[in-house]
Amino acid sequence: MAQLLQINSSLFGEHGQSTQLSQKFVERFLTVNPDTQLKVRDLANQPVPHLDAEIVMGFGVAEDQKNSRQVEMTALSDQLIEEVESSDILVIGLPMYNFSLPSTLKSWFDFIARAGVTFKYTEQGPIGLLEGKKAYIMAARGGQYSGTEYDTQTALVRHFLGFIGIQDVEFVYAEGLNMGDDIKGQAINDAQEAIDSLVA
Repeated sequence: MAQLLQINSSLFGEHGQSTQLSQKFVERFLTVNPDTQLKVRDLANQPVPHLDAEIVMGFGVAEDQKNSRQVEMTALSDQLIEEVESSDILVIGLPMYNFSLPSTLKSWFDFIARAGVTFKYTEQGPIGLLEGKKAYIMAARGGQYSGTEYDTQTALVRHFLGFIGIQDVEFVYAEGLNMGDDIKGQAINDAQEAIDSLVA
């Protein structure tokens, strides 16, 4: 039985275009694979705190040396990592805000990147420990940036996921969503066709 983890990061919740794309993917996937178990984490409704020095230091000390906030934040990190570890498939909704990631998604990245837990350092460099998973990224953008220098997301997300061991990553793009109804309609239709081709 496959485990699917859906991560939504749009500020607009269920109304966000990246969330709607992710939902279309998940619905299609569950239709084809009805035994799949689904876990959804909405980072707009359940934001992950931004890292600070106290949290980072808490990750690296023994339980009896943590203060109460460090205990709480380490437990949150452990929970987020367990959700990824127990999943076979990740579906991440990725809107573009000011040419970058939503800060909530970056915080989620920061909380699941733990040395000795999701990656380890070796003499040959870092090695990701969350292997054998597949990620689908539903990227929604107001402009058209794929393949240009303004696409700051694709390489970053692919590199981060690879860093923790997730090498099999597919992107679905819906671009030009703020460039008029015709372009928006075509972009959503193209993204739907891409989803259908990925989930056969």
